[in-house]
Amino acid sequence: MKTAIVYYSLEGNTKYTADKIADILKASCEVDIIRIEPKKAYPDKGFKKFFWGGKSAVMAEMPTLQPYEFDATKYDRIIFGTPVWASTFTPPIRTFINENPAVKEKQIAVFTCFSGGGADKALAKLQKFLEASKFEAELILVDPKDNVKEEDDSLIAEFCEKLK
Repeated sequence: MKTAIVYYSLEGNTKYTADKIADILKASCEVDIIRIEPKKAYPDKGFKKFFWGGKSAVMAEMPTLQPYEFDATKYDRIIFGTPVWASTFTPPIRTFINENPAVKEKQIAVFTCFSGGGADKALAKLQKFLEASKFEAELILVDPKDNVKEEDDSLIAEFCEKLK
């Protein structure tokens, strides 16, 4: 089974998790990592980070993305990775899905990293946006790069085990 891990990461927690998932899954399937980035970067510090990111998420904006290579026909499964902003998934993920509607026909798993809360709501909104009846696997982590815990490694391993 060929898998794409598609993620957006502002502060590195989602990238950290995507890399760990890829390392584990590479033993059992072919994995490509696709990092998506908006053309206009979001502020990553202070009040502006929360204001602009939160506003963009709540308003369901779809920012223009930096060029990326992706062909949905090459993949059986898509794993989405996103931070939680204002209890929803990030706008770059929304843009990616809008630009690649065929991902809705694939097996889908999802992971999220957050600090404040709202991860369950974010996953529910992503599920609705993807028109998915369920996710193959879900993973919620609190700042895994910034607050390394053995428990997170176990949760990542369990997530990956569901995908084997």
